[in-house]
Amino acid sequence: MTTPSFYDDAGGHATFVRLVDVFYEGVATDEVLRPMYPEEDLGPAKERLTLFLEQYWGGPTTYSQQRGHPRLRMRHAPFKVNPDARDRWLAHMRTAVDSLDLAPAHESQLWDYLERAAFSMINTFEE
Repeated sequence: MTTPSFYDDAGGHATFVRLVDVFYEGVATDEVLRPMYPEEDLGPAKERLTLFLEQYWGGPTTYSQQRGHPRLRMRHAPFKVNPDARDRWLAHMRTAVDSLDLAPAHESQLWDYLERAAFSMINTFEE
């Protein structure tokens, strides 16, 4: 018998779709973050983030099948990710995580990862 993954325990696909949808509702009106998404529509970015998070947390491996290794720092290198951008990203993600009403242990585990990921993406301290 296999142990259920975080993905399964947290509610599967629907949970990650909601997380990403609520997150991008904030990004859509953020004057610092929105320009980092060159597509006219945030749909492609939403799909990439959903697939990445699902795979990271034990769900389908569609992200790797479509895009290969995540290479997060490389993929974010063209963008100025400074502490302000990080803090804005985290604020929108906090709203999204809070919207999920996860069990406290799951919420803590998810938030810990998102916070570490956001801090690791900083690539400049320029304003």
